[in-house]
Amino acid sequence: MKAIIQHEGKTFSVNLNEAIDISIPMVGRSTNVNAWYATHPVIEPVVDEDFVISVTNGSSVNFNRIEFIPHAHGTHTECVGHITEDVFSINQHLKQFFFIAEVITVAPGRLEDDYVISRKQVEMLLKGKRPEALVIRTIPNTLEKCAMQYSHTNPPYLAGEAAKYLCDIGVKHLLIDLPSIDKEKDEGRLEAHNAFWNTQGKVRMEATITEFIFVPNSVTDGSYLLNLQIAPFENDASPSKPILYKIETTDKSSD
Repeated sequence: MKAIIQHEGKTFSVNLNEAIDISIPMVGRSTNVNAWYATHPVIEPVVDEDFVISVTNGSSVNFNRIEFIPHAHGTHTECVGHITEDVFSINQHLKQFFFIAEVITVAPGRLEDDYVISRKQVEMLLKGKRPEALVIRTIPNTLEKCAMQYSHTNPPYLAGEAAKYLCDIGVKHLLIDLPSIDKEKDEGRLEAHNAFWNTQGKVRMEATITEFIFVPNSVTDGSYLLNLQIAPFENDASPSKPILYKIETTDKSSD
């Protein structure tokens, strides 16, 4: 199925049958991707008066209880409520779900004991583009990311000045394959989060950050249509399922 999209005076074509899921599935096992010193998610049948409610146990239905932490246990999308005293819900502030996104691949550079994605790297890879959404894939990029235990590993992160640059050029939705855009232990400064949401100025309430994605190596850098799907939790963050569609053609300028 083809879809024709008009955006900024141009007409694009995408094949809706060729969806690229860049989320990491959540599983109730210790192999689930994990961060922030949490135990793994729990997905198990409800027990009612010693009766386990599952078809394999003689019940007519499967009836599972799920316990997880959005920020620690997989692909999630967050709003500025993640770092503010005021309560803001991603379900109330993400109201559009399709965006033109740019996928870039970057090797974080060494900075003392850290590996950091710099403004210079991001600016160079964007080549003057100002996309609505930016998808950052870091290298090395292996399937181990889908089961990585990140706690106490000091993963790579995005420099605060790089996040400010993305804010300045109007990127509204930032997606990255790391547990956070900030350093694991930074004494609560959260420089990249604060810079991207512009918390010291006019706060960007509509902007979102999606962490813990996985972009397969078969996906080339370039422009895509992004469908950013979330579960309707009234919370600062929600599990999410970002989907990419390759932009096949630029047919013509629209009137």
